[in-house]
Amino acid sequence: MAKIGISIIERVRSGKMLVIAVSAIIVIIFLLISNNLVKELGRQERERMDIWAQATQRLAKANIDSDFEFLLGIISQNNSIPVLITDENFNISEFRNFNLPDKEDADKSLFEELTPRNQEYLQKRLHRPGGDTPLREMVKRDNHFIEVELFGGVRQYIYYEDSTLLRSLSLYPFIQMVVMVILALICYLAVVYTKRAEQNRVWVGLSKETAHQLGTPISSLMAWSEYLQATGTDREITDEIDKDVKRLSTIADRFSKIGSQPDMQLEYLNDVVSRSLDYMRHRISGQVALEMHLSDDDHGVLLSRPLMEWVMENLTKNAVDAMQGAGRIEITTGTDSKNVWIEVSDTGKGIPRKNFKKVFHPGFTTKKRGWGLGLTLVKRIIEEYHRGHIYVKESEPGKGTTFRIELPRA
Repeated sequence: MAKIGISIIERVRSGKMLVIAVSAIIVIIFLLISNNLVKELGRQERERMDIWAQATQRLAKANIDSDFEFLLGIISQNNSIPVLITDENFNISEFRNFNLPDKEDADKSLFEELTPRNQEYLQKRLHRPGGDTPLREMVKRDNHFIEVELFGGVRQYIYYEDSTLLRSLSLYPFIQMVVMVILALICYLAVVYTKRAEQNRVWVGLSKETAHQLGTPISSLMAWSEYLQATGTDREITDEIDKDVKRLSTIADRFSKIGSQPDMQLEYLNDVVSRSLDYMRHRISGQVALEMHLSDDDHGVLLSRPLMEWVMENLTKNAVDAMQGAGRIEITTGTDSKNVWIEVSDTGKGIPRKNFKKVFHPGFTTKKRGWGLGLTLVKRIIEEYHRGHIYVKESEPGKGTTFRIELPRA
């Protein structure tokens, strides 16, 4: 049964990883498609500008038989790509499709007719502020410059920028990636929340059912104990039966508290720890030394005594298992400015650092027989019911492990 339970938990984890992997693949595919689309549009804009430059060059060299209307039609069709036309000394003569700071020049196309502010704006666009590369070097390297030879060997340079549409599309893959990551994250959180809610219902259902099922035999055992006492059975025997019945009642009470907010009362940590360990001391091997180092500064803390005793018993049992029934367990309590804390140390086989967090995951166990739910339950009790924190403080394979519990001071 334990192996089946662990297998189910592993499948859930594998399902989450599969969702993440599929989402990542989809994002990469869309990014590649969008990137190729942007590159294709950029190539088409370059071709359009080459045609535009050729039309400008032919118009400048045109004779009386040239088709002026056709050439002017090609030139006038560019109403989206920003263009600057300069002479050989890179003095701007004309421009098109720039969003100028001073709007009164919006209908002009000659540089000399612009306001000083707009002229400065276009000069900066041409020289690309912040760059130290001379313009002639930029012309050689940058495919956004097109050289045009006019009548008489005169040269002009046409500088163009990406259109607003292309600039917007170049940002689209990144916007798309962010949106898809957010959607994937929302889907993942929805799956996790659903699984967690489902696990909570299973936890609560099993706990309540266990408490309910224990109720009937406990009542029966109590009645049998009273009957045996009435029939003169040895008092020592009936006392031992009563202890076990009381223990079963405590276990049933603990299970009944899972899934509902337990009754939190002001308790002193040293007393709670001492009581739980006194019970365990008589139920572990004589080869295990159980030592307590209780702080003199015993601050109160709001907690559920039955659940906290359950936590201590679970940690102690885990320590005994880790030492294979022989070694030393040290329980230390203390306090700082905000918390009271408990440390449970053993001299067992230790935990590799990569498993410090995994030990609290459902189904994680190093035992041949076990569900791997003890530390999961401990974490749930400490963090969800007591608003505290539990973690592996330190561990070294072959030397031992220290778990630390921190609880807010009352």
